[in-house]
Amino acid sequence: MKTRTIARIGLLAGLYAAITLSAHPISYGPIQVRISELLTLLPFYFGGWAAVGLWIGAMIANAFGGLGLIDIIFGAGLTLVAGLLTARAGSLITAAIPPVVINAFGVAFILHLVMGVSYPATVLYVGIGQFVAVGMLGVSVMKLLEKYSVLEKVKYSLT
Repeated sequence: MKTRTIARIGLLAGLYAAITLSAHPISYGPIQVRISELLTLLPFYFGGWAAVGLWIGAMIANAFGGLGLIDIIFGAGLTLVAGLLTARAGSLITAAIPPVVINAFGVAFILHLVMGVSYPATVLYVGIGQFVAVGMLGVSVMKLLEKYSVLEKVKYSLT
């Protein structure tokens, strides 16, 4: 793996973790809107390395979430799977589906196991939070970045 790719992964991991931790009160628990999840759309534009960066960032962020190793490993694993599926999406709208659906069901399961909260209710709450972060905020931010060719410029500068 090239040094540039490792640096990109590290930057994205740090950004994801920093955003998650700076919004700590709303980033964790059964009712959450993890603002950093808007970044889960980046693999659609940049491919697999972005999914890896998000995965590492999620591991770092989840280490501070209080749910322990299960969340660090499996919670972050959900982010990796969602990122890899997002990288294969055909459009920005379909790219938003994996992070919303996978996290709604997967994070809810982890929260149910660790905290004993209602699984169906938590699927709903986490799903709504993911829809807000990814489907509304993330898609809006990405469309704005597309409008001003920011993503294209970033992609060009990364080559």
